[in-house]
Amino acid sequence: MMKQTIMKYLACAGMVCSLAACDDWLGNQPKGEMIPETLSDYQMLLNGQSLYRSLDVYPLFFTDDIRLTGRGEIQNTNASTGAVTNYTSFDYMDKSQEMRNAYSFAEGDIFLPSDDDAIWNDGYEHIFTYNAIINNVLATTDGKDTDRKRVWGEALVGRAFEYLNLVNLYGNHYDAETADTDYGVPLVLSEVMTGEQYPRASVAEVYRQIEEDLNEAVPCLAKVVNHPFAPSQSVGQAFLSRMYLYMGRYEEALTNANAALESNSYLIDLTEYEVLDHGTFGRIVRSDNGEEYPDPQDNDENIYTRTPNNTSYLFAVVAASDDLLETFRKDLTEGQADMRKELYYCTDSCDRTINGGRPDYFRGFTTYMPYVDMNVGLGTPEIYLIAAECEARVGDVDRALERLNTLRDKRIRNNVHYATPTSLSREEVLRLVIDERRREFAFVGLYRLIDLKRMNRESWFAKTITHTAGNDGSWTLPPNDPRYIFPVPERVISFNPMPEYDR
Repeated sequence: MMKQTIMKYLACAGMVCSLAACDDWLGNQPKGEMIPETLSDYQMLLNGQSLYRSLDVYPLFFTDDIRLTGRGEIQNTNASTGAVTNYTSFDYMDKSQEMRNAYSFAEGDIFLPSDDDAIWNDGYEHIFTYNAIINNVLATTDGKDTDRKRVWGEALVGRAFEYLNLVNLYGNHYDAETADTDYGVPLVLSEVMTGEQYPRASVAEVYRQIEEDLNEAVPCLAKVVNHPFAPSQSVGQAFLSRMYLYMGRYEEALTNANAALESNSYLIDLTEYEVLDHGTFGRIVRSDNGEEYPDPQDNDENIYTRTPNNTSYLFAVVAASDDLLETFRKDLTEGQADMRKELYYCTDSCDRTINGGRPDYFRGFTTYMPYVDMNVGLGTPEIYLIAAECEARVGDVDRALERLNTLRDKRIRNNVHYATPTSLSREEVLRLVIDERRREFAFVGLYRLIDLKRMNRESWFAKTITHTAGNDGSWTLPPNDPRYIFPVPERVISFNPMPEYDR
C-alpha cells in the first residue's frame, strides 16, 4: 500500500519511475525507509529539508522585470565539457527550452513532453507529505495534544501555501463571476491513492480548500516559533490576507494583515548596509561593523521562509528591464537612494562569474545580482503592502501612505515621507502601492506574475509586455492573455488527462 500510495501520487505530480523501483515499495515497509507512526516521526517529516525549497525562477520570464541583452555573439565555454553556450538563444544548462518558450510568450506548452516542470512536481510532492501529516498526526498517542494540533496546523498552512501557488500559476486569476467554472488544479487531500484519476478542480474549489485549511490552522499554531520555517499564528493570518487580496476581498485582507502586523512588524533596515567592491556572497555588509547581510532564516522580517530553486542560472542570463529600472527612479527626490537598487543590482562592473557568466555580456546593462538567497515564503514587507493596498482601496488613504512610509524608511536612504493628510485620490495612492510592490519583490517572479494577472483586470493598470533580444526577435503579451496561465505539463496529462486552457 505504501508503494502504491507514493507512486500513484508521484504520477499525479508528473514523475516517472521504473517498474523495478515500484516493486521495491510493494507490501511491507521498504528497507531503509521510515513509515511515520509517532508524533515525533511526523514532526521530523514536517522538518524535512525538501519542504523548505519551493517554486522556481521561470515565472519571472513571463514578467516585465527582465530583458535579454541580445548579445548573441557572446558565448561561454564550459570548462569541464567544452560545450559552447549562447545566451541569447537560451542554450544554458538544461533550461534552454523552457526559458525560450517563457520569454517569447510561446503558445501551447512551455516544457517539452520529456521534461519535468519543477514547480508542479515539487508542489505535489510537498502536498503529499503535508497530507500524510494532516490525516494521521492527530491519531498519534505520544506527546501532548497541543503539540499534535500544532503539527497538524503547520501542515495545513504548508498545504495551503502550495495550493495557493499552484492555482495562481496554472489557473485563471480568481474572479468571483467565473471561479466556479475556471480550471484550477487537481485537489488531492489524501496520501492514500486508490488508482482513480484526479479531476481538475475549479479555481473556486481550490480557494475554498485553502481558506478552510488556513482557518482551521490558525487557532492551533504557536504564537512564537523557534525558526521561520515553521508558521506561527501571525503567519496563518498573513496567508489569509494574501489569499483574500488575490480574491479581491479587501476588507478581510486588511483585517488579517493588521492582525499579523500586531504580532510582528519588524523590517530590516537596508539603509544600514553597503556593498563591498568584490564578487559573490558576502558582498552586502553592515556599514558600521562589516557584518554580512543575514541569510533568509536569520532575517527577522522573513516570517515564513522558503527558498526557490535555480536562481543562479537566472542571474547569469538576464538583465533588469528598462521598465523596472524606471520604477526604481520614481518617487525619489534629490539626495535619496533606494537601497534595494543599490544593494541588489550591479551595473557594468559587478563580478558576474556565477556559473560561468561573462562580465562583458552585461556591459552597459544592470543585472540583479544580490548574492543573497531570496525568500519566496512570506515576510513582513508583504504584509505592510497588503495593508497599504487594502487601505487605498477600501479604507483610509492616509493610513495607506503611513504604511508605505514605514516600509520606505527602511528601504530609502534619506527618505521623505508621503504627506498626510493627502490630497491624492485612491487611484493615485494605489499606484504608489503597486509600484512599491514591484520594487520590493522585483525578480521574485511569482509575485510580479500574479500582480500582473490580477491588476490587468483594472483599466487604469492594464499593460502590454514586450520582450526583445537584440535583433533576434520581439514578442508581446497583452493584458489578460491566456498565455499568462501556465499549461499543465504534458507528462502530467499523459498520466492524468484533464481539461486545459486554450493558450
